[in-house]
Amino acid sequence: MTITINFDMDGTIADLYGVKNWLPYLEAEDTTPYEIARPLLNLSALARKLNALQKQGYRLSVISWTSKSGSKEYNARVTEVKKVWLAEHLPSVHWDEIIIVPYGTPKEKFCDTAEDVLFDDEEHNRRAWAGVAYDVGNIFDELKKY
Repeated sequence: MTITINFDMDGTIADLYGVKNWLPYLEAEDTTPYEIARPLLNLSALARKLNALQKQGYRLSVISWTSKSGSKEYNARVTEVKKVWLAEHLPSVHWDEIIIVPYGTPKEKFCDTAEDVLFDDEEHNRRAWAGVAYDVGNIFDELKKY
């Protein structure tokens, strides 16, 4: 059985909510906050750790939502911008899967085993996760367990 380590993006590895006026941007269907969000942690160190875990046999995945009230066209642009953000900020990480789904899609749908891991800033997602879920406060400490 292969364990997947999953990461949310917004509020977990990307500081979407730290972008000034992020909500008005999203309401105007402007992707700028997703494009300019700063990393929330040292992504070079994260990449090294994730690459080491992948070499040990772990799968790596991103599970992220599109905008809450975005149109289909806007959410398609958000999806592409999020993929570009990952490629620019974590270029050495070869994700096994990048799952960008409509806002509110239950992330637990993507949990395949009771050992699958989720890092997510939203408590509801962590509680509903059928595997092992962590808040974002100690990502590096939690990754040391694997």
